[in-house]
Amino acid sequence: MIEELIQKGEEALKDTYKEIRKVAYFNSEKILEAFHSEKVTETDFYGTTGYGLDDIGRDKIERIYARVFKTEDALVRNQFISGTHALSTALFALLRPYEKFLSITGQLYDTLDQIIKDGPSSLKSYNIDYAEISLINNDFDYNEIAKFLKTNKVKLITIQRSKGYSFRDSLSIEKIAKVIKFIKNINKDVIIMVDNCYCELVDTLEPTEVGADICVGSLIKNLGAGIANNGAYIVGKKNLIKLCGERLNMPGEGKDVGPSLGANKSFLLGLYLAPSVVANALKTATLASYIFDALGYEVNPRINEKRSDIVTAIKFKDKGKLIKFVEGVQKGSAIDSFVNPIASDMPGYERKIIMASGSFTQGSSIEFSCDGPIAEPYIAYFQGSLTYDYGKIGLIKALEYFLEP
Repeated sequence: MIEELIQKGEEALKDTYKEIRKVAYFNSEKILEAFHSEKVTETDFYGTTGYGLDDIGRDKIERIYARVFKTEDALVRNQFISGTHALSTALFALLRPYEKFLSITGQLYDTLDQIIKDGPSSLKSYNIDYAEISLINNDFDYNEIAKFLKTNKVKLITIQRSKGYSFRDSLSIEKIAKVIKFIKNINKDVIIMVDNCYCELVDTLEPTEVGADICVGSLIKNLGAGIANNGAYIVGKKNLIKLCGERLNMPGEGKDVGPSLGANKSFLLGLYLAPSVVANALKTATLASYIFDALGYEVNPRINEKRSDIVTAIKFKDKGKLIKFVEGVQKGSAIDSFVNPIASDMPGYERKIIMASGSFTQGSSIEFSCDGPIAEPYIAYFQGSLTYDYGKIGLIKALEYFLEP
């Protein structure tokens, strides 16, 4: 039954896979052109220690990122622990006490709650105000956005492209472009920041190419390609990146310090391989959508819907089935395949999370992985795979375990 499902899925997805490869080719050309423009050489692999002054490779990587994202500047550092850390850095860098910022994608990812609202070190503790406008029918609520901007002084608007732990559609670059134009017509000075995690290189354009002032993401997701061991990036306008560099490090020194500690080669190689790895993850995710749709489960996105990130959400509506599928993904992973994941408390999350992550880099969700909160309606968020073959094999093993009596 499983092999038949896989064969039918691959046949049905032939045209989709061709489109995925076209996007990967386009983005490979873009990245290679950036490497050529910056004249990358072997000596750029060697990093610095201590203060990190005059790190030629690190600075070149940041210019390459700026070229890829079509921005004025970039901050690409292994001092970032995660994408959430980079988002936190940007928010604290760009906002001041008694200023207000707004999410126009509703409630943000769980790990941002304590950064924004709760705790003695939150933005709220600095008297920085926050508001949310929810999406309607998987699109922006233009009427509410206009009303809010006309009655409130807003310093920054944040947009979370990927669905997070929800069942909504992830946001296409076309929707991002439309809402940015709409907002800038009301207030041209408001800073628009996009959380781009899970979305890089899924399309031929990035948010900064359609008007976003600043864009943030993790290097243990798409752009690290399973090669980068940690880190994150912030790209955007030069004055905003300067503030982010000073927040990450210190005023006066900012981007000029920060040792690369041997990370330059992995950052460069990760970016170089990223278009192909993202394509493999997309093909695996699309196959998962086909299979679970065929098995009668509600999935997001479905196979005939355009993808904006590498995530497939599967609604099980049953705690036992969620746990069993996540356990199956662990069994199909390369590392710790013999371990049973257990739902537990995790830093930054209010709900217990179950996570399958048999990855070479801890928490790397560009690798074959799956996670979800232990809460109704019991949704699994499946993503990643460095190669399509490993993704397909991993899915087969997960399904064998999931479907056994």
